[in-house]
Amino acid sequence: MAEKEIKINTIYNENCIDTMKRMPDNFIDLVVTSPPYDNLRIYETECEWNFDIFKQIANKLHSIIKDGGIMVWIVGDGVIGGTETGTSFKQALYFKDVGFNLHDTMIYQKNTFSFPSRNRYHQIFEYMFILTKGTPKTFNPIKDRKNKYAGRTSGWGKNTIRQQNGSLKEITNKLIINEYDMRPNIWRYVISYGFIGDIIANEHPAIFSEKLAEDHIKSWSNEKDLVYDPFMGSGTVAKMCILSNRNYIGSEISNVYCKLAEKRIAKIKYYVPNHESWW
Repeated sequence: MAEKEIKINTIYNENCIDTMKRMPDNFIDLVVTSPPYDNLRIYETECEWNFDIFKQIANKLHSIIKDGGIMVWIVGDGVIGGTETGTSFKQALYFKDVGFNLHDTMIYQKNTFSFPSRNRYHQIFEYMFILTKGTPKTFNPIKDRKNKYAGRTSGWGKNTIRQQNGSLKEITNKLIINEYDMRPNIWRYVISYGFIGDIIANEHPAIFSEKLAEDHIKSWSNEKDLVYDPFMGSGTVAKMCILSNRNYIGSEISNVYCKLAEKRIAKIKYYVPNHESWW
């Protein structure tokens, strides 16, 4: 294999910058990842992580993502010296500086919290920044929000919309309200032990919800698209790509976590049909 070639459906045990150096520009359809931030977890392999390194990664991500491609960047903030760091916002703004559009700021709400707070409300969410390289080429909205008034027409009462000047304009076209509609941009998941996914994933200190990964993969990519996770961890994104019939590439600096990810993938990949790259 030539030095610059890179194989799909592979997790590379290396720094993500080294992996991305071997990728051509405009190569990746979707990035789904949750990077380390603010030293909130202790990982098996310690690696230097600061804003200068983040900037290198951000610039390289912009190069490898296709025009119209999307990145889901899931991150939160630590509390240091009595104040939240604001790391998440700094990163989002830098992504805009390198050319990404901040398409949506979504919320990942958890059912529990890690550290009780004494002088602030308990922290139960992280940001999910949806960043696009130009106009997004793919959006497959998840429609699982049950409508209270399903089956009625949209004009069963006086149907109006507020105009910019404050006046009300009556809407004359009346549609049947569907049973389910598109969900909002706050996504809620149970992350307690036993609910996050397979038990193997709990060997990693920062557990990533399988359902969350699946929902983003299906929302922002199509079957056979190529998804990249530069911080693969225990392999959640790779696993959900396999189950969603997407291709994947991952980078993970820890050899222990790479083996953990491969163990998870080995349990499922031979049971998924019609994907020639896995055999």
